[in-house]
Formats: sequence, C-alpha cells, structure tokens
Amino acid sequence: MFSKLLSRISEDIAIDLGTANSLVYVRGRGIVITEPSVVAVNQKTGQILAIGEEAKKMVGRTPAHIVATRPLVSGVISDFDVTEQMLKYFIEKAHKKRFIIGPRPRVIIGIPFGVTEVEKKAVQDAAKNAGARAVYLIEQPMAAAIGAKLAIQDPGGNFIVDIGGGTSEVAVISLGGIVTAKSLRIAGDRLNEDIIQFAQNEYNLLVGERTAEDIKIGVGSAYPINYAKNLKRPEKLLKKQGSDVADLASELPLRGRNLITGLPEEIMVSEESIRRALDKSLKQIVRAIKITVEETPPELLSDIMVRGIHLAGGGSLLRGLDVLIQKETKIPTKIVDDPLTAVVRGAGLVLEDLDELQEVLVDTTELSPPR
Repeated sequence: MFSKLLSRISEDIAIDLGTANSLVYVRGRGIVITEPSVVAVNQKTGQILAIGEEAKKMVGRTPAHIVATRPLVSGVISDFDVTEQMLKYFIEKAHKKRFIIGPRPRVIIGIPFGVTEVEKKAVQDAAKNAGARAVYLIEQPMAAAIGAKLAIQDPGGNFIVDIGGGTSEVAVISLGGIVTAKSLRIAGDRLNEDIIQFAQNEYNLLVGERTAEDIKIGVGSAYPINYAKNLKRPEKLLKKQGSDVADLASELPLRGRNLITGLPEEIMVSEESIRRALDKSLKQIVRAIKITVEETPPELLSDIMVRGIHLAGGGSLLRGLDVLIQKETKIPTKIVDDPLTAVVRGAGLVLEDLDELQEVLVDTTELSPPR
C-alpha cells in the first residue's frame, strides 16, 4: 500500500553515472538532466558549494580551500559522501517541477562491466542514502546496446563499444546477456591526459584539462581525415560536449604556461600531431576490441560480421575512430544515433518496462543484507 503511494508521488529515474558527465532519464518524460559529474567542496567546512555545470566552471579557478572534484574515477566511486550528495541533487532536480518534498523513486544506475561487489554495493548504498527506495544496476555496455536499439534478446551476436570519460566498455551481447566483454580504464579522460603530456614533452607547455579537451574535440583524430568530407557534425558535437572551440579545423592554437620561462605562450598544433599524441591509448582500445573478437564464439562472430561493431559514448565521436576500428578488425563499424545518450536511453527503456526487461539487470541479491 505504502509502496503504491510512493510510486504515484515519485517518478522513477534512470541515471548514467559517468566519470565525466551524468545524465538522468525520468520515466514517461525522457532525459531531463545532462550535467558534468563535478562537485565543488569547501574543504574548511565540508560544505557542498556547487554541483554539475556550476561546479565545472570552477575547475582550476578556485582558491586553495575550495576544490572542484569528480567523485567518480574510472567509472567507480572514489568519494562516497560526495557521490551521495550528487545523486541527491539529481533526484531532487528531476522532481523539481512536480514540487515533491523528499521523493522516493526507484532508480536504475549504469555501472561499468566487471566492477567488484564492493564497488556495486557502494553505488547501491549511495543511491539509497540519496533517497532512492529501490536501486537497480545495469552494466553500461548492455544499456548502450538497448539504447542503440540493437536486438539484444535475439539469438544473434551484437557487438557494442561504449567509450565514456573513465572507461571503455567492449561487449558481445546475445539472448539478453553478455557473452564476452572487456572493460578498459582508458577513455576520454586518458586522451585528455595524453594531450597534456604531449604539450609538456614537446613544447614545455603546461595546459589545463579543459584546454586539452577542447583541442581533442577541435582537432583530434584517430585516423588521417579528409577535412572536406568530414566536416559533418562539428557544431552539434561541440555544443553537446560543451567545448569553447568554435569549429573543427586542421590546426588550432594551444595556450598554456611555458614551464621554462613561466610566461604564457601560444603554439599551433595540427591534427597530425594530436593524432600522434593519442596513438598509444587508441591502440590499447583497439587491442581490447580485437581480443573480444577473438574470444567471441564463431556463430556469433558471423552475425557480427553482418551487423557490424556499434560505437557509443562521447569518445566514439573522435574523428576517424570508426574508420580505424574497421580497418584494424575488418568488421563494418558505425557510430550509433546520439551516442552521448545511448546508456541513459537504454536504462530508461528498461525503466519503462521493468517487469519484461528484469533479466538484463545486474543480480544484486547478494549485495542486500538478509532481512
């Protein structure tokens, strides 16, 4: 009786709790929140000053006692209390228009494949402490495949690669389950670090994370590109990723502080030089895909050769990545529609039909204490 009352006044939500960005889907309404997974904390008082977009604006621009931090590292919780506050903020913001005090929704949260039981329980406990009355977990590659409208319940092979901020998830799915998968802690954040390291090694230039991300979006590529043919989605891509870069180009200015003189400096970097900086990390992602292909049963692999490899997540928008993967694997590779929201849309579709799609969720019975 009480549970039915709560279901009427609270709206169930799905959350893609990403290392870089978090998205929230409300049942019956769709995606209502897309914000950076950043929290600004006053270290003197322990007070949360800002969450999401407002906190991201503070990154690298705060006094010593205020820290803008990401409470998730490589897709898992590194700061439990801050993650709890961030989840509470998302739950309350999702219910804001309905003026519900103390909402108690059911929540589905996407997690990386292969996380430990302790890490799963941390997510579950943080969500419950944030106000969820029931918490369900779904592995991100499964959610991405559902969001991409792949026929995951058919007896055929579906190959999904979800490249987020902290992890790259590679999985083969058939009959509603993951047959083989790899989770790699190399993704968008690592590519940013590669550019930061490249600037230091090549030019003695110290640049910030946001500058590195803008360069990656604006001039980064995984494979040599014919610019005349590739300028298809610059404005949409840049707008969604929140970049300050106005357009894609073959060369962009990189601004930072010279480590030798201590003075500000600007240099021009090319698409070729940034591709060289990203090469090592991209090779590791491609290697994980190749290993997964090798481990896939032959019958499913024959399906995949027809259906292709599907790329999701913000990292899939790196120019030429689909071309590189197709060249290395000899399997047709394509980017899914709206790859940035694939995981949360998939979790949302499960939320809309929870009884029918219960089998795709992670079994959490061992995580719950006995009654």
